This record gives sequence, structure tokens and C-alpha cells, in this order.
Amino acid sequence: MALMRQWHWISSALCLIGMLLFSLTGITLNHASQIPATPVVTTLTGTLPQRELDNLRSAADHAAALPLRVRDWLRREWSLSLGPYEAEWLDDEVYLSLPRPGGDAWLSIALDDGFIEYERTDRGWVSYFNDLHKGRHAGPVWSWFIDIFAVACLIFCITGLVLLHMHAAQRRSTWPLVGLGLVVPAVLALLFIH
Repeated sequence: MALMRQWHWISSALCLIGMLLFSLTGITLNHASQIPATPVVTTLTGTLPQRELDNLRSAADHAAALPLRVRDWLRREWSLSLGPYEAEWLDDEVYLSLPRPGGDAWLSIALDDGFIEYERTDRGWVSYFNDLHKGRHAGPVWSWFIDIFAVACLIFCITGLVLLHMHAAQRRSTWPLVGLGLVVPAVLALLFIH
């Protein structure tokens, strides 16, 4: 019993903030159409210097990512931190899709004259946290965090169920309440989800 209590309080401590945020973003996701949001769009245009353009052209036949020199120039001149993301190499341009939580971005560089277009859309903090809730465009580290968080939540729930079982004899309403927690969602799903 002491071990169950220990696992239960440790898992609850680990999950507390995550469960609060997960519950809050569950509400915001459920009411997304009712929450006003005005996307902020940032557009940048310019021309890649000839030296970087030549470097880009020479990489066109065998590269998946933008060359490091081009990424360095974009970081210095436009404050864009671009990792070695896979680019789409077309006949006349290089296109880079840059989705992220709470927004979207893309970059296009014309291979003939070096004309650059960059557009970033920011949909706000609610959208950012909603996307984190879904693991959308958040990367592999966040995906691992969600998995570890889910395991901690399972431990919290299972140890809670064991503790309920241990104390159910003193609390007659324990199993009816647990059953209600199962029956209500099942009935709602059967009756109202088509």
C-alpha cells in the first residue's frame, strides 16, 4: 500500500502541470471556432547575393537541405534560424516548408536571379498551445515528451485505481462513481456521435 501511494503521488506530481495544460487546451480545442484569433503575417522579400546564389545552384543537383552558407546568410541578414530542413528542389526554385506550432512559414528562392520570398504566419498563443496539445509540428523531442507524459499519466491512473480498490470497502460510492465515469462517456458517444 505504501508503494502504491508513493507511485501515485510521484506520478501525480510529475503530471500536474501537464494535466492542467492538457485540460485547458482540451477546452480551447473544443471551442476553437469561438475563440477569436487574428493571424499576424510577416513577409520578407529580397535577393540572395551572387556568391550565395552560385553556392545554391551548385548544390541543386545533390542536396536535400539548403547549403550552410545560404542558411548562414539568412540567419545574419533576416534573423532566420533554419536547420538542415529538407528543401523541395524544383527546376526554377528551391522551396522550404517551415510549419511550426501556432503558425506556418515558407521560404522560396528563385534559382535564376536569387529572388527570395519568406512568409511567416503567427496564429497566437492559443493556437500555439493547441498545436502542442496535438503534437503538431513540434518535432521529435516534444513527441518523446508527450509519450513519457502519457506513461506517467497511466501510472497515476492505475495506482489511483489500485488505491480506490484498497479503500472501496470504507467508501460505498467508490465503484458506482467509477462506473459512472465509464458509462457517461459511452452513452454520450452512442447517442450523440454519428
